[in-house]
Amino acid sequence: MRRIGLTLMALVLALAAGTAAAKPLNRHEVEMCRWGADIARQAQQSKLSGVTLYSARRKLERRHFSQPWMRHMAIGITEQTYHSRSRLRPAAVKQAYYQGCIRHEKGRR
Repeated sequence: MRRIGLTLMALVLALAAGTAAAKPLNRHEVEMCRWGADIARQAQQSKLSGVTLYSARRKLERRHFSQPWMRHMAIGITEQTYHSRSRLRPAAVKQAYYQGCIRHEKGRR
């Protein structure tokens, strides 16, 4: 158990050191991650409520998005969420998506 804790601590320190050197994200990148995280939260909420993937997709297709790419991306996020076996609470899914997105955006730089 102690060995796992030390390995986890080393991993966290390595990630912190790597992200400290990265340039900060611009406002657009952060907003895109927030938007995607909110879509993932909504999808998880629908999945746990028993809404079918078909119904969730139809709802997204009727929804108005400010950018043309948003609808396609929202459907992709929703499908990934539905295909996941995760039973996490929607807030936890939102947080996990946001953190992963931020890490990905920083890694692209």
